[in-house]
Amino acid sequence: MELQFSEIWYWFIVMAVASYLIGCFNFALLISKIKHKDVRKMGSGNPGTMNMSRQFGLKIGALTLFLDMVKGGLPVLIAHLIFRGYVFAGTDVYVADLARYVCGVSVIVGHIYPVTMKFKGGKGIASTLGMFAFALCCEYWWMIFVVLGILLLTLFYIWASEWGSMGSLLGVSLLAAVQGILFCLRYAGEETNGFVVAIFLLLLFDCFLTWFAHRKNIIALLAGEEHHTSVKKLSHGKKESRG
Repeated sequence: MELQFSEIWYWFIVMAVASYLIGCFNFALLISKIKHKDVRKMGSGNPGTMNMSRQFGLKIGALTLFLDMVKGGLPVLIAHLIFRGYVFAGTDVYVADLARYVCGVSVIVGHIYPVTMKFKGGKGIASTLGMFAFALCCEYWWMIFVVLGILLLTLFYIWASEWGSMGSLLGVSLLAAVQGILFCLRYAGEETNGFVVAIFLLLLFDCFLTWFAHRKNIIALLAGEEHHTSVKKLSHGKKESRG
């Protein structure tokens, strides 16, 4: 079925705003408040998975990771279900492809720059991983195995290297690359179509957001000052004092 963009443009605005507001909900802060603490005043001060793991242990970190991944993926899944099977009128471009990444970018922006926290949120890794994971699984059911493989590879890299930030960025980049390949195959020959260009720009912007949020970690890594995250120590309940 075909849809005219002029007839549905307002849906993209509604979805973008709703996704942004969902992104503003910070689970790390909520969990730390339940424990009568504020994760923003502990360790690195980042209300995210890594800092939660270092300050409260691996189990709490894993819970934060899971909740943030679901938060990042849920708007994407809803957008896909709403527009599944529709194409933009006069094209072969799926409306759901654009809708997923409009919601994806919005929820990540909400996580990193939440209006509820004076625009000082987390770094968006877990939410971005969840966003890409859900988006890929919306493509084909068997993508769940690709996603799980990449997530396991990411965890192994973090465990082996003790570089949490770089390992996380590796996972995000691999998931984005898989999605990019799928889009290239799907829209081969339609590179100049405005909707296709918008889809790829949103995909790239999603990656840029997380890399930009980790710019200080990257600089510290290049300078040899990046803080190591020992999964082994965290799994034995040894909390780290720095972020």
